[in-house]
Amino acid sequence: MSETSIRLVDSETRTAPPLSSPGRALSAANLPEAAEEIKLWATEQGLRGATARDLFEGYCRRLEAHRFELMRAYVSTQTLHPQWTGYGYTWKREWQSVREQQFARGGPVSQEWLASPFYALIQRSQGGEKKVWLRRRLELRPDQRDFPALVDFYNAGATDYLCLGFRFGENADPSHGTGVLYSFTTDRPGGFHDAEIELLHSTLPELSLAMKAHAGYDIASGLLRTYLGYDAGARVHSGAVERGTVNSLHSVLWYADLRGFTRISDVTSGAQIVEMLNETFETLTASLRTRGGHVLKFIGDAMLATISFEEVEERVACNRGLEAAVESLEKVESRNLRRQAEGLPFAELDIALHVGEVLYGNVGAADRLDFTVIGPTVNEVVRMEKLCDMLDRHLLFSSRFAEAAGRCDGRLESLGQFKLRGVGEPKEIFGLRVPHIATSVGPGLIGMTPALHDRHGQPRLDPCTDQI
Repeated sequence: MSETSIRLVDSETRTAPPLSSPGRALSAANLPEAAEEIKLWATEQGLRGATARDLFEGYCRRLEAHRFELMRAYVSTQTLHPQWTGYGYTWKREWQSVREQQFARGGPVSQEWLASPFYALIQRSQGGEKKVWLRRRLELRPDQRDFPALVDFYNAGATDYLCLGFRFGENADPSHGTGVLYSFTTDRPGGFHDAEIELLHSTLPELSLAMKAHAGYDIASGLLRTYLGYDAGARVHSGAVERGTVNSLHSVLWYADLRGFTRISDVTSGAQIVEMLNETFETLTASLRTRGGHVLKFIGDAMLATISFEEVEERVACNRGLEAAVESLEKVESRNLRRQAEGLPFAELDIALHVGEVLYGNVGAADRLDFTVIGPTVNEVVRMEKLCDMLDRHLLFSSRFAEAAGRCDGRLESLGQFKLRGVGEPKEIFGLRVPHIATSVGPGLIGMTPALHDRHGQPRLDPCTDQI
């Protein structure tokens, strides 16, 4: 979380209106009144649920109103998320607003971070020091510029630098972000006034408490979206927690499974299997993410997703599902060729698309719930996917999908009636209309015309009498 080398998330800034006309310069006489006003504001904002961005921007604007002459201010906190280790916000005088940064998880720790004032404060806090802060009078002597970042600030005109840290919880509780770090820089000759430093010390604890409230909310929201899916996570976080509470959802059901996974896992190390699954699921999820798809479950080597008709009309949702499936198959096929050349395990992908009504909500025991989908449509799409190997196809559609999609402008063709295990009546199954070729998989669209024998030369099951 270096202060000087940060990837910006927002390329633009928000221009905030002036808080008010500048007030009196801060002094020992008006310090209590100024501190009380900022503390009250921070408490109200924390109770309101203000974001970390709005909190820090509002705080800096209030310092400006007290003639702080801030050149730059920065705040950073850790988070608990599979993708990100933390985030930060930078305020500059010329922006009069903040810019947001995110810090990706993974990768080596940079020397720049290890040589930063923030890292030094964290080390002191972990060593048991309760109130960690440091000040460097940059304009006085070279020994006041004992961190590389401070040399950069001095060269940019800074005269004084303050850095303060606050730990969340006795042992830096990760569920609230472990803590928060601030820095403030001025270019005023002579640096910060004593009253200004005292104002920071007296008001930052209230601001940090409000930041902690937002960090806890943000962590809970991010983890729920990550582990339950974006839509399900948002519903649970918004209060959908009562067991048995379900809603009817009309959507595309998108089910994918890796062919021959059991055989592959029997002869492959666990680490390689996990790596293969992660790469596959990332490919599939990326194809759905941009098309309104919501991943509901990873079930071993399978994945279940939906594209809801609540957000777009049926035909649009179906076409998006088809596009996501074709893109996934092509990317997995390309990836398999690469993995095969590298001697890594790989598996072919099968996908089935269906349309129907499902029940979506809380199912399970009193102390262990799952936010999931249930219903005959879910069973049918899983059984449909099992037909892929028999039909030498990697992509199949139900008749309801074909009807809702308008047969995708003639791109779908009927493959016949098939009886699915656990389903009473035979179901008409559709595939992509593609040239009849002799191999099952090749670059581009995936599909095959049914034959009397499978790819291994074995007789096929009769689609109307044998159950899958």
